[in-house]
Amino acid sequence: MIALDLSRLMSRAVFTTPTGIDRVELAYARHLLASGAGHCFAAINAFGSIGVLPQEDAARFVEMLGAAWRDGAAPGHAQQITALSRRMRRAALFGAGALTARLKEDANPIYLLVSHSHLNRPRGISQLKRASGARFVCLIHDLIPLDFPQFTSPAQTRRHRRRIATVAALADAAIVNSEATRAALAHRLDQDLPIAVAPLGLDLAPGQPDRTAQPYFVCLGTIEPRKNHALLLDMWQRLAAENGEQAPRLLLVGRRGWNSAPITRRLPGLRPLVEELTGLPDTALGPLLRGARAVLLPSFAEGFGLPVAEALAQGAPVLCSDLPALRESGGGVPEYLDPTDAEAWRAAILAYETDSARRQAQFARLGPWNAPCWKEHFAAVERFLTGLS
Repeated sequence: MIALDLSRLMSRAVFTTPTGIDRVELAYARHLLASGAGHCFAAINAFGSIGVLPQEDAARFVEMLGAAWRDGAAPGHAQQITALSRRMRRAALFGAGALTARLKEDANPIYLLVSHSHLNRPRGISQLKRASGARFVCLIHDLIPLDFPQFTSPAQTRRHRRRIATVAALADAAIVNSEATRAALAHRLDQDLPIAVAPLGLDLAPGQPDRTAQPYFVCLGTIEPRKNHALLLDMWQRLAAENGEQAPRLLLVGRRGWNSAPITRRLPGLRPLVEELTGLPDTALGPLLRGARAVLLPSFAEGFGLPVAEALAQGAPVLCSDLPALRESGGGVPEYLDPTDAEAWRAAILAYETDSARRQAQFARLGPWNAPCWKEHFAAVERFLTGLS
């Protein structure tokens, strides 16, 4: 039996759009609900222990939150989702003993944490393992706060260091999203922890490219220094000076993250060519990607190239940084560029503004590309967990 921790999703109930990590926890919850194998859900409580959640409430919460992120929240649904989250939190306050009892009844119980939530608070995990005999398996998304501390806050770096210390001390196995993340995690551990590499699946429904819209490019991802939006804003400032309103548009799709103010302060001066879009449901994001001249990802560091895979699955060309994690996601399809080479990015963007031979060549490479899927991810994870028995 698996007890899946939903603490991350419960904390995200008030948000209108998901992050990549949110999508992963939601996908795992849906998979376990669909399996009908008697799994349960858990969450950390205010006392630092981990309690079981009411199954019906958890199932309804997962269904409603997924629908809101896919289609946009219907009137009144946001309040219902928040109310469900509060009710589940109250249940977790008194559910530690019940969770322990559930796990002890199973021959091979697993406590599964697929976000980084409360990994920096190991006491509850340690107590649960000791009381129930469950093995602890976690999914690590990246080591960026440790390997690239300049792209995050000092507090986040300290928090992530504690998370990896928890993995080293308490995890019986780990799942990672890429070979790049596996190597980074293994480098930080002193022992040989079993680690499974399982690329993440996609949630956006596929579709055909729509090339009828006014030319625009999309930059998809949280607005923060690590994503290197500054390179694109410098470029569009130059394009605006050279071509005025005839220049292509740039759409920044993503929520504002750590230290985003230096980026967002520049946006008013770049309108209408540069536009920030937030709160888009998946039903709006898919067509937006399909209509783009290219999706731009000039990141300095990534653990997994989810936006690369999402864009390619929608039939959109991709220009992205030459990073190991992005090459794992995109294979031989995207054009990979140095994130510090502004002239190379400018030349590529100008080429992709039209149906140039360079852009058409990427469409040709995209033909045989296969998008990662959750079915393959969960098949790999289930083989891995079975092997731990």
